[in-house]
Amino acid sequence: MPMHSVLELRVRRLGIDTHQQAVAFMPRDCHVCRSEGFSALSRIELVKGTHRVIATLMVVDGRWVAGGEVGLSESAWLLLGAQEGESVAVHHPAPVESMSAVRGKIYGSALSREALAAIVNDIDAGRFSDVELAAFLTGCAGNQLSLTEIGYLTEAMVAVGERLRWDRPLVLDKHCVGGLPGNRTTPIVVAIVAANGLCMPKTSSRAITSPAGTADAMETLAPVALDLPAMRSVVEQEGGCVVWGGAVKLSPTDDVLIQVERALDLDSEGQLVASVLSKKLAAGASHVLIDIPVGATAKVRDLPAAMQLQRLLVEVGSRLGLNVLVHVSNGDGPVGRGIGPALEARDVLAVLRGKAQAPQDLRERALDLAGLLLEMAGKAPTGRGYALADATLASGSAWRKFQAIANAQGGLRDPPEARYRHPVLARHGGRVRRIDNRVLSRIGKLAGAPAAPAAGLVLGTSLGLRVEADQPLYTVHAETPGELAYALEYAQQHPELFLIEEYAP
Repeated sequence: MPMHSVLELRVRRLGIDTHQQAVAFMPRDCHVCRSEGFSALSRIELVKGTHRVIATLMVVDGRWVAGGEVGLSESAWLLLGAQEGESVAVHHPAPVESMSAVRGKIYGSALSREALAAIVNDIDAGRFSDVELAAFLTGCAGNQLSLTEIGYLTEAMVAVGERLRWDRPLVLDKHCVGGLPGNRTTPIVVAIVAANGLCMPKTSSRAITSPAGTADAMETLAPVALDLPAMRSVVEQEGGCVVWGGAVKLSPTDDVLIQVERALDLDSEGQLVASVLSKKLAAGASHVLIDIPVGATAKVRDLPAAMQLQRLLVEVGSRLGLNVLVHVSNGDGPVGRGIGPALEARDVLAVLRGKAQAPQDLRERALDLAGLLLEMAGKAPTGRGYALADATLASGSAWRKFQAIANAQGGLRDPPEARYRHPVLARHGGRVRRIDNRVLSRIGKLAGAPAAPAAGLVLGTSLGLRVEADQPLYTVHAETPGELAYALEYAQQHPELFLIEEYAP
């Protein structure tokens, strides 16, 4: 590593949330900025003892960062492990050597196992700027990764994080590629599978662009931010769990890549396969079921795209010793009634408790998936898994198991309720022919979900049903009047959300 002049500044915690990106703030007249030639968006290295953080620099005017200080975002502060007012060395970071392999990929060269390991290690260490991350993702987009490269990338992503190992010959997991609001099958599936004596340590994500992720919904029912020892204790006791994957640091570079990929609006099959399989391998799974909903406003739009994704998931999984089964499902519309953390959790509870008003589409999807997992595990013959899953749910065994899992994670609780609600009514009668999943999700987010757990919306109808004029199509739930108003304004601007075919005269 090249020698640097040692320039020190006092650190200050600014309390600014920049997600996983380390950001530093210096005043424009800072002597370090001038002497080192730093400018806005420069990459700088902060060193305190054995801790090193590479951060993106923001240059500020005004008095909120004093001369002789460097302000740090929350992520930079935690990574550096400093105390308020301590001195840290500040200098230019060494060049990121793995970027040469990224440039080669952009010009058509294949990425070796060693190159991908170096790239992922540098990403994990925070050495890649957002621009460099964008270059890497762009070079891999458009199906530019071969099967071999996807396998190498998956291996590298697993290697930089924690990896769980279970004293069981068979460990089950599931994943849905997403795109359907309200599709909260995971807690139901885990309860059914674990109630049959199988092991299913489920790590789930929080929402990125949707009104709720599985971890968000589950958190309204029980704690999900468990560390590895706590997660292991729950699984050893109950056979399953539903926890937030970010707390256990499985395949941590995946979260970094997803953030930039979303910002670029890139949809790379290779990255998606590496993302899904790296987390399953890191969680210690041996058998994985992947649900791919297909629909005009789902993430996967048509059957050929689903078949191509299925091929990649199965073949790469096989190369890495993972038994992968892909289930292609209907993705034409939302699932259940609630959209938003607490509202989706209420649907889950209704299904598990066997309530008559429970959404049947959510129940059926969960039984389909649980049945396939029971067949993969040899608990039921081929074609009989659904019946076993149904019996497990109907007997109350799944509900008792879910309660036990939730209590082991820290205690089962009631999901919150929103204070403000307002229905959106049908303008005319007819049959519901289409529901736009993306617009529906947007309304839920504008209402405050997932940050406001009780926010979102509750559907009053579903695809194929008849509605009358002035019948509620959905009801917006919000925790503040302002968020309710924003969501309703957007809803009024998008009447095409529900396509209702009018009755023939």
